[in-house]
Amino acid sequence: MMQSAQIGDGTRAVRAGLPEALKNEPTLPGPVFAAHFHLPGDVSGPYTYGRDDNPTWTHLERAIGELEAPGQEDVDTLVFASGMAAISAVLFSQLKAGDVVVLPSDGYQVFPLVREQLTAFGIEVRTAPTGGDAQLDVLDGAKLLWIETPSNPGLDVCDVRRLAEAAHACGALVAVDNTLATPLGQRPLELGADFSVASGTKQLTGHGDILLGYVTCRDAELTASVRGWRKIVGAIPGPMEAWLAHRSLATLQLRAERQNANALALALALRDRDDIEGLRYPGLPDDPSHKIAAQQMRRFGCVVSFTLPTRARAERFMKALTLVDDATSFGGVRSTAERRRRWGGDDVSEGFIRFSAGAEDPDDLVADVLRALDEAAV
Repeated sequence: MMQSAQIGDGTRAVRAGLPEALKNEPTLPGPVFAAHFHLPGDVSGPYTYGRDDNPTWTHLERAIGELEAPGQEDVDTLVFASGMAAISAVLFSQLKAGDVVVLPSDGYQVFPLVREQLTAFGIEVRTAPTGGDAQLDVLDGAKLLWIETPSNPGLDVCDVRRLAEAAHACGALVAVDNTLATPLGQRPLELGADFSVASGTKQLTGHGDILLGYVTCRDAELTASVRGWRKIVGAIPGPMEAWLAHRSLATLQLRAERQNANALALALALRDRDDIEGLRYPGLPDDPSHKIAAQQMRRFGCVVSFTLPTRARAERFMKALTLVDDATSFGGVRSTAERRRRWGGDDVSEGFIRFSAGAEDPDDLVADVLRALDEAAV
């Protein structure tokens, strides 16, 4: 198992989680399909029953841990069936009736449903926006602070280190949703978080064909509680999905470099157009979040957001695109975009576009978007 924190991201991504080389054995063993394992006599060893653990998960979990916290042997990662399964595992394993949790008011659009369920369980939910570190104002007495930075879909950024220090001073745990940044863009545990949580469905695996989530944690007791929740709920990934995810990690650095460069190229091309408003990308030097993002992020992600004047204009724009799929996810090698308001749940206008830059040639992608914008204006 690779431990060096000094090697480059590309080298780490292609080697992460691989078992020791054995003659005549594959470098990445195939998926292990097993509901049960041979278990004569006393119960011992790591693998007993398929809901508890699986060798294919083990390789993937080690790989993600090496990306989230290079060189840190005390870090554990747990994989889940989806990003929401991972989020739910942290929330419901750490909170009980009477506790207070602080959530972002501008986070992932499923959070209103999460808030309803938490409230039904007797947990007090407070919310505040991501921007301006506004969650600081509602921390008093909290058991858990949930941070989403950059926020989805608005792309605001908060100071993770500042918020984590304040939360710990109040006795609260800190979880950071690292989906949009990925471990190559941001390492929440190094910034003081107790949990780094993400949907591996997005840029981590990057091909739009896997549902996956994970939780990475440095504290053994906290990890055990999340693991217990996974066992109880059974929100586990299939071995094929876990194996495909591990295989996909090998190209993460290559994909991230191209996709993030494409996002910046697109943002720069859109910056001076007078037919859009509210352009956001943390990598733009004049973006409101850039200063904080540059202090804690190593890459700024593949998502750009902007607003067209009306719903009709936004729908014409989406229809005019030829290299971009109209889809609700992000982070894939093929560019996607959507008029986000169609789902409800997000506090955005009817013309708000969330755009995920893929790995196309940048000139082709930018040209397609600019042409679609021109056609939509007619």
